[in-house]
Amino acid sequence: MAIRMRDEVRALSNDELEMVVKTHIPLILDLSEAELRDLIKQVRERRKRARDVANRQRREMRGKAGRPGAAPARENAGTKHKEAVLAGALKRLNNEKERRERLSAVPEQVRIAKRALQLKRASGKGHSGPSYRTASKGMHSIENQKPERLLHPMEIGRVSQFVKDAQAKRDSQRAEAGR
Repeated sequence: MAIRMRDEVRALSNDELEMVVKTHIPLILDLSEAELRDLIKQVRERRKRARDVANRQRREMRGKAGRPGAAPARENAGTKHKEAVLAGALKRLNNEKERRERLSAVPEQVRIAKRALQLKRASGKGHSGPSYRTASKGMHSIENQKPERLLHPMEIGRVSQFVKDAQAKRDSQRAEAGR
C-alpha cells in the first residue's frame, strides 16, 4: 500500500523528511553513487531506530517492560507508521541501486564476451566437429536391447492354462459347497 506524501510529513521529523523526499523519483535519479550509498545507510539506521522504539513501546503496553519513573506507552501506531514510511523509502533506494547495477553490468558483460571470443580465436584450435553421433566412420551395428527369453512360449501357455483350470475347479467347488 502506497503512503501519501502528507502522511509522510505527519509521521517524520524535518531531517527524516528531507531524506525521504530524496527517495522519490525525480530526485533519486540525480543522486550520485556515493550519495545513494550514504542515504541508504542513513535511512536504514533511522528505520532500525524506529523499529526498536516501536518494539519497546509494544512491550510497555503489554506490561513486559517499563522505563523507571516514566509512564508506559499507550500506543505505538505513530512509530509503526514512521517505520513503514522509512521502509518504503529504503525499498525505493534499494531498487534504484539494483537498477544502476543492472545498467552498469550490461557493458561489462559485453566486454567479457568479446574478450572470450578473442581468446578463443587466438588459441588456434579449429572446430572439433559435432558432439553427436554421425555416419562419418561408417555404420555401426546396434545391439538388441530386448532381454533373452528364458522359457519356451509353449511352456508359458501351458502354465497359464493350468492356472485357469485350477481356478475354475476351485470356483465350482465353492459354488457347490455354498448351496
